[in-house]
Amino acid sequence: MSAKLFVGNLSYQATEEDLRELFQQAGTVESVRIITDQFTGRPRGFGFVEMATKEEAERAIEQLNGRLFRDRNLVVDEARPQPSRGPRGGGGGRGPGGGGSGWGRR
Repeated sequence: MSAKLFVGNLSYQATEEDLRELFQQAGTVESVRIITDQFTGRPRGFGFVEMATKEEAERAIEQLNGRLFRDRNLVVDEARPQPSRGPRGGGGGRGPGGGGSGWGRR
């Protein structure tokens, strides 16, 4: 079973191949993805690496978290699922109880 890792504080010059080579020190790398801005295409400074096993992922965290890589100290941690955002759009509500609009009880 593979394990996905979050890799933060990446240099904007780092490539997916750079990360693959670095993480191969800890084991078999299944996939690498550096996240880019959807409008500019530039790297956003973080990405994900998928290791072949949970043990290799734990080894990567131990070996690489805090390590200097391209003049930046990496942040390597277990990736957590992103919470569901629900439907997009719509205006900003005021939450339960509503807000005072000047109308209502007197």
